[in-house]
Amino acid sequence: MNTGEIKKFSKLYERERKKIDVRLINSVKTRKPKSLYEPALYLVSSKGKRIRPLLVLLTTKAVGGKFKNSYNAAVAMELLHNFTLVHDDIMDNADKRRGRLTLHKKYDTNTAILVGDSLLSVAYEYILKDSNGNAKNIITSFTNGLVEVCEGQSLDTDFEKRYDVTIDEYLLMIKKKTASMIKICCEIGSTLGGGTKQEVKAITDYGLNLGIAFQIQDDLLDISAEESNLGKRIGGDLLEGKKTYLFIKALEKSTGEDRKSLQKVIINKGIRVNQINKFRKLYDELGVIEDAKTAINLYTGRALQSLYIIKKEEDRKILIWFADNLVKRKK
Repeated sequence: MNTGEIKKFSKLYERERKKIDVRLINSVKTRKPKSLYEPALYLVSSKGKRIRPLLVLLTTKAVGGKFKNSYNAAVAMELLHNFTLVHDDIMDNADKRRGRLTLHKKYDTNTAILVGDSLLSVAYEYILKDSNGNAKNIITSFTNGLVEVCEGQSLDTDFEKRYDVTIDEYLLMIKKKTASMIKICCEIGSTLGGGTKQEVKAITDYGLNLGIAFQIQDDLLDISAEESNLGKRIGGDLLEGKKTYLFIKALEKSTGEDRKSLQKVIINKGIRVNQINKFRKLYDELGVIEDAKTAINLYTGRALQSLYIIKKEEDRKILIWFADNLVKRKK
């Protein structure tokens, strides 16, 4: 991929992201009551990466459709994503999201729950606008994605009470909690674009594997990124005692005092701030940072293999570029 193509794809991404931002704001700004929709506006006004709506657009185009066929569906997927973030932040008692106060911290928990629920309702309203003759398939995909996200969140919560979570169990959880949403964006986008069954299946597989790589990269960034880039505290997963890909790998590979230290993280439901560097060093010594990078490359490779089905080279290249940007991001 040459420099000219990368610049072209970057410009397209920024242009379409701005369009999505405007449409997101318009989806809630004139609604009433203000007590519900002003907090919703605060949430959707945050400058997110808009990964999910852009995937809807790009996969629509990849099978011969046009962006205009799926703008509403793209907005719906970002609204659905924000619904999950609100509830996730409440359950994690998170202070910040995208460098700003989380909704329940800026307002209150009851408001945040209600805003999340309202965003889900508006998401259904928007997904129906683009469904046309595909309404049954699109709504089924959308609803299945929502169900899987809830199942994944429940599994994640279950893991908090367990000492023996395996990598396979973890991968199942992130397939549902994180990858499912990215998968559904690709499924809906390629369906709205008029893709064949084979095209929709291949592009959906791209989304699933990219979603798994994305979450493992997220786990890695939590311990390796710069706090100013990440928009939240480094080592947050360890502070909360979360069983991430790196933590489970470290527990599997450790022995002696190292293993006891990791087990204490589970017993104590997290670590102190002054222990973050100690565990970052332990992860490095055990090789789990490299293990995570290997896994990211594995699932990214699987995602890219699915793109063989896309006929137009430019459409295939932009999805390769998109995946590369996701797994090499710094925040």
